[in-house]
Amino acid sequence: MKLKCSIGIIVYNEKANIGKLLDALLSQELHHVQIKEIIVVSSACTDGTDNIVQKYESEYKKIKLITESERRGKSSAINKFLAASKSDLLIIESGDTIPAKDTVEKLIIPFQETEIGMTGGRPKPENNPHSFMGYCVNLLWNLHHEMALISPKLGEMIAFRRIFEQIPDESAVDEASIEAIMRDNGLKLKYIPDAIIHNKGPESIKDFIIQRRRIQAGHLWLKQMQNYSVPSQNSGLLINLALKEIKRNPKKIFFLIGTALIEIWSRFLGWFDFKIKKKNPFKWNIADSTKKLNHC
Repeated sequence: MKLKCSIGIIVYNEKANIGKLLDALLSQELHHVQIKEIIVVSSACTDGTDNIVQKYESEYKKIKLITESERRGKSSAINKFLAASKSDLLIIESGDTIPAKDTVEKLIIPFQETEIGMTGGRPKPENNPHSFMGYCVNLLWNLHHEMALISPKLGEMIAFRRIFEQIPDESAVDEASIEAIMRDNGLKLKYIPDAIIHNKGPESIKDFIIQRRRIQAGHLWLKQMQNYSVPSQNSGLLINLALKEIKRNPKKIFFLIGTALIEIWSRFLGWFDFKIKKKNPFKWNIADSTKKLNHC
C-alpha cells in the first residue's frame, strides 16, 4: 500500500515561481508514495499568483487554492493548510523553492518507521558561489547541511506526521516549532541529505540582514515560548564548522569573515528586536531578491 500525503504550499506574491513549483510537484517520480492533494494557501497575494493557481486548480483535481484576504504570517497560513488537508502525512513547502524530481518520495518513505515524526531535505541555493553574496548564502546552507548531519535541522520543505492541530500563529520559525512539537512527543527527526530542494538566497546585504534578523528573533521567541533551540544557536558548533570551512577553502577566508560579521550583526538586530523592542516578526518583510528562482 502506498503512503499518502498532502502537500501545503505557502505563498505570498510568488507569480514568478508558483507555476514551476506546481509543475515540479505534479511530475514527481513516485513509486511507494501518493500525493493525495496539493493545497496552496495564498496570503493576500497582489501580483497575480492566485490567477495562476486557479488555472492549475481547474485542470488538476488534486490542486486546491485557499486565499487569505490579509497577511497573518506563515504559521497562520500553515494552520489553514492543517485544517483543510486530509492525509496523516503532511508536507509543507515554501512557495519560493523547487523540489528535485524524487524529493517527495524520499521525504515520505522514512515514515514506514513508526518512530519517525518529521523529515527534511537539503536546500541547495542557486546563487553564484563566486560572488560575495552568493558565497554568504552557499556558506550558510552548507553549514546548515553539516549541522543537520550532526543533529537534524530541517527547513524549506518538511514532512511530518499529523499529531497536532495547529502551531502557534506567532511563530516566525515554523519548521523549528514543528521540530519542538515532535521532540516533545518522543518522535525522531530525520535529515534526508539526498532529498534536494532548490532555493534562492538574498542577493543583497540588505535582504540578507532582513532575513537573518527575522530568523534570529524567531529563534529567541521559540526558546522562550517552546523551550527549544535549533543547532544553529550553538555558537561552539558554528565556530567548529567555520574553522573546517577555512581549512577546506582558505582562499575564501575574507569572504567567510565578511559573512560572519554580517551574521553577527543580524543576530544582534534580531536580539534587539525581540529583547528590547519586544517585537516578534511572525509577519515579516519580504527579502525580494530571494524570489527570482531560475531553476527549472
